[in-house]
Amino acid sequence: MKEMQVSLGDRSYPIFIGEDLLGAKELWARIRRREQVMVVSNKTVAPLYLEQVMTALPGCTVKSVVIEDGEKYKTLDAFNAVITRLLEQGFSRDCLLVALGGGVIGDITGFAAACYQRGVDYIQIPTTLLAQVDSSVGGKTAVNHALGKNMIGAFYQPSAVLADTRTLATLPEREFRAGLAEVIKYGMIRDPAFFAWLEENLDGLLARDQNRLAHAIEQSCRNKAEIVSLDETEQNVRAILNFGHTFGHAIETATGYTRLLHGEAVAIGMLMAADLSRRHGWLMRESTERLERILERAGLPSGVPTGLRAEQLRSIMAIDKKARSARLFLVLLREIGVAFLTEQYEERLLAETLSEFSAAGG
Repeated sequence: MKEMQVSLGDRSYPIFIGEDLLGAKELWARIRRREQVMVVSNKTVAPLYLEQVMTALPGCTVKSVVIEDGEKYKTLDAFNAVITRLLEQGFSRDCLLVALGGGVIGDITGFAAACYQRGVDYIQIPTTLLAQVDSSVGGKTAVNHALGKNMIGAFYQPSAVLADTRTLATLPEREFRAGLAEVIKYGMIRDPAFFAWLEENLDGLLARDQNRLAHAIEQSCRNKAEIVSLDETEQNVRAILNFGHTFGHAIETATGYTRLLHGEAVAIGMLMAADLSRRHGWLMRESTERLERILERAGLPSGVPTGLRAEQLRSIMAIDKKARSARLFLVLLREIGVAFLTEQYEERLLAETLSEFSAAGG
């Protein structure tokens, strides 16, 4: 088992990465600190792992709430289902919530923990690759609105993250590949050596080699933990973690969160951000081609879904959380490993990027 720390003063917490962590009673004894425990999961993950987690907590009052699976269920209705269950069971302010699932479950549970009786503890147990390397770390919690992704939420840090790599064995191939998009993102924004390692080891990752997976998850978490420690509430440097996301979120919103997985939308968004960077003369074509090749090898899409118009995507991007004073900020690249947040881009070139990817379809 590997352990690292997200350093945030009195809100610091550990990340544990390894095999067979879900039922490790000694580890739970270290991090639990509460007698009332509510495990939040979904209808896909609960049959696989819920009992294992609940039996690892002897002597506790352990209840569960199981919601529907999928990004389209990351709503206020799902949030309300968790709050209602807590109230029905008489859970106090000293309770603990456990998010057992992917990024959707982590976001809903974290937001419920932030709001229930003005804040209770929660632990992240991410069961997808995307959640293990990204959404479980950093304290971003939210639900979606019909007009925009993650528009209702809070920054609220977990008390621990348990990334059990064994859970990836049951992850469907499409979801596993979607998670690789977030792994690749870390190489693109700040870790060129890691990007080169991914190029060399992608076949092993796709085969779910445990040693390579553990390294990729550890390096991704380390990159994110370092950034979050510098900028918890995304005032400056943390914004580079949104590389590909402004484009990707617009695609997800336009399709009603039904046609693409989050990681697939991010993969397309990264290609669009790289393309726009190249059009400005900031990024060499060779670098965009390296990104294109690794995403293609990972089996990720390269064009926006058929039927989406450039004007539609630009309109949705205008209400993105990263828009300030009516001006949209974008995360672009100078080279692999060097990302920056800027509003100094040409609207004409952005329109060209949107038009080209929309015309290509996917």
